[in-house]
Amino acid sequence: MFDTIAPRYDRLNRLLTFRLDIGWRRRTVSSLALEPGSLVADLACGTGDLCRDLNRTGYQAVGIDLSWGMLAVSRTEAPLIHGDALSTSLPDHSIDGITCGFALRNLEALHPFLAETARILRPGGRMALLEVDRPTNPVLRLGHGLYFNRVVPWVGGLLSDRDAYQYLPLSVAYLPDQAELLALIADAGFVEVGKESLSGGIAQLLTATRR
Repeated sequence: MFDTIAPRYDRLNRLLTFRLDIGWRRRTVSSLALEPGSLVADLACGTGDLCRDLNRTGYQAVGIDLSWGMLAVSRTEAPLIHGDALSTSLPDHSIDGITCGFALRNLEALHPFLAETARILRPGGRMALLEVDRPTNPVLRLGHGLYFNRVVPWVGGLLSDRDAYQYLPLSVAYLPDQAELLALIADAGFVEVGKESLSGGIAQLLTATRR
């Protein structure tokens, strides 16, 4: 599915989020608060959007993704690895930071992913996970639900792949609620676990430090 939508993925992200995704990624990178030159792995990197922001900030980025299609159309100079975010083959405690954008809801289970992040991240290293969310305000939640579940699939179907853009908005249902999600991260070996709501709650940024 991701191979299929890769050629127009970035353009549709900009269009469907009204370019809010650009600010979300920049906030994700800034939340790491690591020393310049730190090595940061972007898991499920897609076309390398976060890798570009990481390099621009002064970090050394490396991207990992399972989709050949996404890697083939990437627009980043960071080294890219065709691999599984659940089993990266990176050495233990070899990474200073980890980012991941809009991929958690596509994982069958979060436990293996969080275990892998804890394995490759050095003690004191930082993790920043960017994901969609649902606003808590009833009015915003209603409007967002209509847009996310009706408009996004329609536009995505016109400009890319209908099945993919029907699945992607609905996949938010696979995410645990806030309390469970933060508990899962803490149980995996992280401290200073927090959540920041972005743009009225339509996106969320989960941050944590490796214990």
